[in-house]
Amino acid sequence: MAREIVLDTETTGFDPRTGDRLIEVGCIEIMDLLPTGRTFHRYCNPERLIPEDAIRVHGITDEKVKDAPKFAEIVADLIEFIGDAPVIAHNAQFDRNFIDHEYGRCGSPLLPADRWIDTLQLAQKRWPGMPNSLDALCKRYKVSLADRSFHGALIDARLLAEVYLELRGGKERVLDLTSRKGAEQAAAFAAAGGHGARPRSLAPRSTPAEHEAHLAFLTATLKDRSLWQGYGITVEADMEKASAG
Repeated sequence: MAREIVLDTETTGFDPRTGDRLIEVGCIEIMDLLPTGRTFHRYCNPERLIPEDAIRVHGITDEKVKDAPKFAEIVADLIEFIGDAPVIAHNAQFDRNFIDHEYGRCGSPLLPADRWIDTLQLAQKRWPGMPNSLDALCKRYKVSLADRSFHGALIDARLLAEVYLELRGGKERVLDLTSRKGAEQAAAFAAAGGHGARPRSLAPRSTPAEHEAHLAFLTATLKDRSLWQGYGITVEADMEKASAG
């Protein structure tokens, strides 16, 4: 099974080389393109003040992280959670710069460059010339942003996991037709007529007068070109069935 880690960070600014630090890291574990439910989430004391511009983005204040552990105190847990899995991030170079900087400060080995997967690059290949921010991709793939009032590492990692699933076609893997189990699922689905049994018939949503008007239209206008005729169904029989509910 392919294990991957979706990662996001929040920071005090844009560049660790100018003194900016990581203040939040969130990770989602996925296996074969599906979330497993395992997560990693920590706030860190950045050992410096957080600029107001950064607070407006992620809502993390100095007060919120003043008693949080320093990154050096959580790095071992983060390394253990990531393990040897590839790391997925949106605009991965940004997160990688901060993770590398913090690992370097702690004397920890850096993650190899070939283990980083950038969903921004994946999206740009899939949607060239289109807006490909995380927000834009969430809207494009109908991933709900309702629970996010600020950017947050774990929240954004969850959103990114859903977007990554869409970018890599993960939903189709739920019904894996190449496996024995998938073939059995497909056979059972087909045997059921392609859908589950309906517990009770739906009530008709049109009136008898509307049925008659529709039948008159089909008979006068389409005649033998009615779509139903191609399936061996007469218009009259279909109307009678609909009227009976």
